Amino acid sequence: MKAYLTRRYLFSASHRLNNEAMSEEENLAIYGKCNNPHGHGHNYAVEITVSGQVDQSTGMICNLADLDGFVEREILERFDIENLNLLPEFASVIPSTENLCTVIHDILQRGFTHAHLQRVRIEETMMNSFEYAGSIESMH
Repeated sequence: MKAYLTRRYLFSASHRLNNEAMSEEENLAIYGKCNNPHGHGHNYAVEITVSGQVDQSTGMICNLADLDGFVEREILERFDIENLNLLPEFASVIPSTENLCTVIHDILQRGFTHAHLQRVRIEETMMNSFEYAGSIESMH
């Protein structure tokens, strides 16, 4: 039987949503307050869902310490208290919730091998979240 496990992690980061190819007016019309030249911050919640068979000896899909450790090292240490616009991952893409979600998905897909990555969901605000399960083409 395939089982699913979802863990939720919190971090804070800032960004500015801005497309250099568009005018100030166009950027303001599309991104609103998220286009502030000084940036602005969010408290992000990222949910990571993995799947697999339950190990009968442990009763778990994977060792939670493995998942927590990987997320701490590869996600939280990389993005927490950072200006996303200044990170290499966003050198050529706008650090939107959608792009952040696909970047985190790709990091997990490449590096976390203890269970199958099912999906990544990021909540930027109560009104803005994005879920990526690897079924659409990556945006970067």
